[in-house]
Formats: sequence, C-alpha cells, structure tokens
Amino acid sequence: MGISVFILAGLLVHCVFLVSIFDIYFSSPLVHGMTPQQTPLPPPAKRLVLFVADGLRADSLYELNSNSTPPAPYLRSILENNGSWGISHTRVPTESRPGHVALIAGFYEDVSAVAKGWKENPVEFDSVFNESKYTWSWGSPDILPMFAKGASGDHVYTFCYTAESEDFGAQDAAKLDMWVFDHVKSFFNSSRSNQTLFSALNEEKVILFLHLLGIDTNGHAHRPNSREYKENIKKVDEGVKEIASMIDNFYGNDGKTAFILTSDHGMTDWGTHGAGHPSETLTPLIVWGAGVNYPQRVTSQKFEDNLLKEWKLENLKRLDVNQADVAPLMASLIGVPFPLNSVGTLPLEYLNSSAHFKAESMFTNAVQIVEQFKVKMSQKRETTLSFLFTPFKPLSDSEQINYLKKARLYIQQQKYDEAISLCKTLINLALEGLSYYHTYDRLFLGLSIAMSFMGWTTYVILVIIKTHTNLTKAVQTNKESTVLFYGFAFVGMIIAFFLLIQTSPWTYYIYCLLPVPVWYAVVKELPVIQDLATNLLSHNMVQSVGFIFICILGIEILVFSFFYRSTLTVGLLVFAGWPVITQLWAQAKTSASVWTLLCVLLAIFPLMPVVGREPNIPLVIATGLLTLLISCFSLASLCKNKNKYRNNEDLKVYFYQMLSIALSTYVVSSTHDSLKNKQGLPLLNQIISWMTLVSSSVLPLLSSTFLIQRLFSILLSLMSTYLLLSTGYEALFPLVLSGLMFVWINMEQEALQHYGLSLKPKLAVFNFTYATDITQFRQLHLDDVRRSFFFVFFIVTAFFGTGNIASVNSFDPASVYCFLTVFSPFMMGSLLLLKVVIPFVLVSCAFEAIQVTTQLSSKSLLLLVLVISDIMALHFFFLVKDYGSWLDIGTSISHYVLVMSLTIFMMLMNGLAQLLTTQRLQLSRGTKHHST
Repeated sequence: MGISVFILAGLLVHCVFLVSIFDIYFSSPLVHGMTPQQTPLPPPAKRLVLFVADGLRADSLYELNSNSTPPAPYLRSILENNGSWGISHTRVPTESRPGHVALIAGFYEDVSAVAKGWKENPVEFDSVFNESKYTWSWGSPDILPMFAKGASGDHVYTFCYTAESEDFGAQDAAKLDMWVFDHVKSFFNSSRSNQTLFSALNEEKVILFLHLLGIDTNGHAHRPNSREYKENIKKVDEGVKEIASMIDNFYGNDGKTAFILTSDHGMTDWGTHGAGHPSETLTPLIVWGAGVNYPQRVTSQKFEDNLLKEWKLENLKRLDVNQADVAPLMASLIGVPFPLNSVGTLPLEYLNSSAHFKAESMFTNAVQIVEQFKVKMSQKRETTLSFLFTPFKPLSDSEQINYLKKARLYIQQQKYDEAISLCKTLINLALEGLSYYHTYDRLFLGLSIAMSFMGWTTYVILVIIKTHTNLTKAVQTNKESTVLFYGFAFVGMIIAFFLLIQTSPWTYYIYCLLPVPVWYAVVKELPVIQDLATNLLSHNMVQSVGFIFICILGIEILVFSFFYRSTLTVGLLVFAGWPVITQLWAQAKTSASVWTLLCVLLAIFPLMPVVGREPNIPLVIATGLLTLLISCFSLASLCKNKNKYRNNEDLKVYFYQMLSIALSTYVVSSTHDSLKNKQGLPLLNQIISWMTLVSSSVLPLLSSTFLIQRLFSILLSLMSTYLLLSTGYEALFPLVLSGLMFVWINMEQEALQHYGLSLKPKLAVFNFTYATDITQFRQLHLDDVRRSFFFVFFIVTAFFGTGNIASVNSFDPASVYCFLTVFSPFMMGSLLLLKVVIPFVLVSCAFEAIQVTTQLSSKSLLLLVLVISDIMALHFFFLVKDYGSWLDIGTSISHYVLVMSLTIFMMLMNGLAQLLTTQRLQLSRGTKHHST
C-alpha cells in the first residue's frame, strides 16, 4: 500500500471512528407525528410572563448580602409572601441555547446541536411559544429567532437589539436589560392607540418573554462576585417589579397573569459556563400570580446541600425541578397543549388549583409522553426484522392501555391522589422506554466499531513489523488468495443484505461493513503473523512479556492523565530521571542536567489550578519580556556565527519577530488597562493583534532552514500570538515546553550514539532542506517505541498542562479580549482552539526534527504514535457514557473526541510533511514549516 493511500485510508477510518460516537450515543432524541395533548379543564391564567435572567446563579439571587439585605428585594418579598420558589437543575452543556430549549420546549438537546450552531434550529421542535395564541419576546438576537423560526404560523414576535451590543468590554452590560424593560413599556403604551394589538394582548393563551442577557455578559467580563454582576441583579429586580406592576395595571388587576423568573444556566466563580459544576447547574426558579401556590411554611426540610441555611430560607418550602419541567408548568398555567417533544414532568406543588385540575393535568402529561414512546416504538419495529425485535416489556401495548384506563377511572371516581401517583409511574416507565428504543442499536453498532478499531490497530502493528523492523524474514505475500477475497466479499454482502431488509440508515452500512476490509487486510498478512510468532518464541519470553507489560503500563498512565492532571506531573518526574536510568548522564552531563531541570519545571504546570480562574496580567507581561531577553541572547550568538549566512535576511526576520513579541506584550498590558477602566477594546490594539496573528504563520517561512534557527523562529512567532491569548501563568507554558523540546532533540542524539545506532550529526549545521537526502533510513529499534511514547506524552501534556476538559468546554472569553469583545461564539471558539493548538505545534515541530536527525523515515515513527493513540482511543470508546452526572457525560465524550482528533491531527501533519518532501529542494525557504 502506497504511503498516500495509507494516510488517506487512515484518515477515513479515523473520521468514521470519530463520527460514530455521535450516531451511537448522541443522535437526536426527537420524534415527530404525535397528537397534541392539553388539559380539558379551564386554566387558571390567561397570560404568562417569562423572565429569563441569562447566567444568573441560584446563590447570587437567594443569598443575603453581608449586611443581611437581599440582593433582589422585590423577588425576595415575592417568594416570602406571594409565590413558590425552588432550584431548577440544568444539564450539561450549560450554555444559553440548550438551556432555553429545555425551559421553553421541555427537552434536552442532544450534543449534535452544538456542532450545528447555537443560533439556528438544527432540528424542528415544538415549544410552549408555538402552542400559544400569541407570544411577544424581547432580548438577544442569539436566542429569540430560533423559537420564532420553529413556530408554525405567524404568532411568535421578536424584538432584538443588535448583536454588536453584546460587548464584554462595554461600559455596562446592564444596559441590555434596560433596553428590554424600556421596549416592553413602550410596547404596552403603544397598544393603547393600536386597536389590533390591544385586542390581541387581551386574548387568552398569551406569553410575554423577556430575555435578560446583562447578568451573563457582566459575569463573563467581571466575574459573578463583582460589583457589576451584583448591581445588574438589583437592576433586573427593579425592572421585574416595574414590568409586573405595569402589566397588572394594564389588565386592571384581573388576577389572570402568571409570572415565572428563572435562568438558563449559572456561572463559575471565574466567569465561565458550559460544564457541570453546581454553580453552573443550579439556577433560581420563582413563580407567582394566577394559579400559583402561595409560600408554604415548614419547620424542617431534607436536602443534602446546606443551601437553605446559607440563604436563610429554612422555613419556606423549597420546590426543586428539572429544567425541562418548567415547560409543562407554563403549558398547564395558561392551558395550551404540552410541547410535543417535552420530557418534563409537571411540578404539581407549584399549582394552586383543584385536585381535579391537577389530576387531569398530570394525565395529559402522561399521555403526551406515552405518545412519544409509541411513535419511537413503531419506528424501531418498522426497521427491525420481526423475529429480532425485542419490545420494552414493562410498557407493552396492553400495559399502556391498562395504565391509562386505570388512571381515567380513578379521576372519574375522584380518587385524584391515586390517579396522580399512577400517572407519575407511567411517565417514568415511558421515559425509560424512550431511552430503551433510543439506544436500541447501541450494542450492535458499538461492537462493529470496536471490531474495526482492533482490526485497524492490528494492521498498523503488522505494517510496522513487516516494513520497518528486522523481526520477520522477507515474506512473499504477492500471491493473493482468491478464496480469501471471495470469502470476505461474501460476508460483506450478507451484512449489506441484512441491513437492506431492515431499511437501516446509510451510516449503519459504513459502521457494519468497515470491519470487513480492515480484517481482510489483517488476514492477508497471515504469513507475517506466523513468522513473527516463531521469532518471538525463539527470543527470551521474559523479556518479551516485560516489554509488553511496560508498553501497556505507559498507555494506562496516559489514559489516567485524562482524568487526573497530576498523573502528568508524576510522568514528567520519571522522565527527569531518564538520563540517570539509561546512563546517558555520564555521556552528556550538561544536556542531562538541563533536561532534568526543565522536566521538573514543566511538572509544576499540571498541579496549578485550571487556566482562567485567576487572571494574572503582570505575569503575562513578564513572560513577554523574558521571551525578548532570550531572543536577544540568541540573536547575539547568531551574530557571532555570521559566516554561516548567505545574507542578512534571516536577521531581519528575527528582528521583526522580536518586534512582534514586544508589541504583543504592550497590547496585553494596554488592553487590560482599557477594559479595567471600562473604555472598551482600543482599535489600534485590535489591529495589532490581528496583524500579529496573520504574520505569525508567515514569518517562520521566511527564516533560515537550519534546524535550531527554524525551530526558534517558529517558537517566537507562535509565542507572540500565544501572549495575546493568555490571561495568567499559562503564558510561561510554551516557553518551558519548547525549552524542553530543544533539549529533547539534543538528548535523542545522545541516545542514538549510546545505542550505537548511528553517528551523531552536528545539530548547529543541520539543515532541514537536505534532511531527506539521507537515502538510507535505518530500521526501527526498541528505543524508538520509547521515542514515540515521549511524543504522545508531550502532546497530552501540551493539552492538559494548563487546562482540563471542563475548562475547554467552559467558555472563558477573557482570553480573546485582545482580538474582540463583542460576543461571537464561533470566532471566540476558533481563537480558543488556536490557543490549544499552539503547544501541539511546538511538540510536533520538535518531533519532526527528531525524525530527520535520528535518520528515521517519518512514516515509521508516525505508525508507532498511531498505535499508541488508537489503543488510548479504544479505551475511551468504551468509557463514553450518556448517563450519570452531566459532567461525567460531557467529560467522557470530550475525552474520546480529543484522542480521535489528536490522531487525525497528527496524521494530517505527517501527511502534509510526506507530500511536501519532494518539493523541499525547490521551496527551500518555506517547506519545512508546512510539514511540521
């Protein structure tokens, strides 16, 4: 198999592995074709006002200030005297879009919605707004349009401010909320002179939705414990008081308005959200007005947390709900059909209505969820052969009828409590059944992917052994067995036929047929396997087993480091002792000492708190100055060796890069000061930042192709961009990491000499351009497995050195303030991704240098790296879960996606290097950077 074919096949296989996780675990749970269900009795309210204070934490609203005054006096008086309160528990990802979908449509979006954008409707869904007679909404252009777009008919109206208003660097984000309150007031005032609007407002089943983004924006910009965040809560409190009073007056205090105040998600102390920390998942819920229970006084309440005491609310009954339960509550209050895809359970304790109304509402809720279960079951039954179909036994067709008949009978006999209890049981069973059918094919698809995984890894190991080692004799495998080929082709046809008669989706064909060609390629290499087995048996068995044990241990340590960052510290400290263990110490004392020192320094980073929690701008500025100092020393040493240069072009490039570092340091400092004084992002700083970002990818291509100079040029360019994206200690990370990389290149030279594998080339005069002129690549040695392991370990360290999965999932916009402060999720996400990739690039460049200086074909080392990362990926494939705490779910999928992306990323890097090797002589200036 040619190298380009192999890389292409590898990329395709890994793309299938990566995408499969979303099909197997995270496909959309939505089904269509249900009948709308609504409570047959008249509702308690004619209209509902929904306030969503974006990014408001439960404790920020409920906890008293240090002087024992409430942060929101009006809302505090409501929950003490007029309404019911509790905590709404959100799910991961704690972002605005999924939070609003859960509140208004009653279901939790699947992870695939993330990839399709927060603002658009990736899947059409029903919502309480859609079921209402009219909905008027005011707020952010990121949230409102998706509910209007999904609505049938023209009855959901939106009023949004401009996207540019959502500026984290603005003077005060509370003006976003003031905009909403002012526009609602003027809307009601204008209705008095507009008869059509006036009569529409006086209809039944009307919803008014006020989306208040100021608190979230201030939380991101200033942190939730800041004066700005707390003052914004007070302004929202005053605004809610004015709006509630104005609406009551407008309708002549008819007592037919229900009010709900809640939040889509909370926020961490350091101003991010997205993961599953309690500060992100606990949001307030206060309900008052028509049809809502008054405060219930109690003497004691049982909750595992200690929050009631902290909030001084021990004597008022706390009614907790899941976020999706708010949708059925709204539907029940104004008497609209429950949203078709809602999985929420109506929280009856919030309702102040007759037992009959509660029982009927609960019955409607049960029927609406059972409808979804029936559609899901019939879909699965249609696409499965009848003799293979296994129904969900606890809720067979007859059981459903029994439950519903029994519940209806209880309501007729006025046994309302029994009816409610039965409906709750039915809802739980229907939700279990929905989950059962949603995950029906999971085992079968999971096994197919696992088979492909194992086949691919086995094949790569065989390729390594066959073409890059001396472990097997030259085995002739040219005579392809036709029997073998037709055998596998027949198996493939049987699988395809089986899927065809079940009308399976096209993706199933890919997942189930992939193991066939992969294992065919493995079985074709049977003579190599036999030869290898003979060879291994003739060796010392203890040595072979010991080597395999060490390999497995190394991979387990890498897997462990994904869960506990401190594992990396242990690994780096072991690395620090590597020269001593292998006697390299005696051979190169200086290099070994510096290696040990830098390993210890790098080992400190995984022990530090996750980036973004404590901004430290002076440290970023100090790092910039330190980088300048190092480059001055380097420049001085280069000037001494002038005879090696054909011209002074290289020195000019060097000078530009130093200027770029100086400018980045200045921009970080002045942007921070400007934002601190609430003067926004200066335009000049923004221009410099973007120009630095663009130039950092071009400047290294203009530098000398001598190994050390080219690598140092790459470091300076990437460092100037990294400084602009840094907020604290992480600015030092690429500097220490690349220092270690330079020493690693040196140490590998010493190791080569130590094992007598080749002569040591002089690194100072080693030129990347002529590296591929070495026609005689050597074969792999056992020590190369260690080299590959080092590379994978450093790649993992590059990712987890300054953060963890939660810190990447959580959105901390502070890192991108030098580039933009107006909210733009994809632009900000791309810049944060670039920040993550920069340390990867540094490690990849060093590894490329090691490949060429140790006279190894880059293919052979890449294959070893591929095997290590694929075995890790297989671990994480089995560790992916879609149950348990939402933080666990988010983390498990992130781990798998990260390892798979890493593998694809490394293959792309290497593939590019392979394609560019032939053109190196012509493109002597720019080639190498492309290939690393």
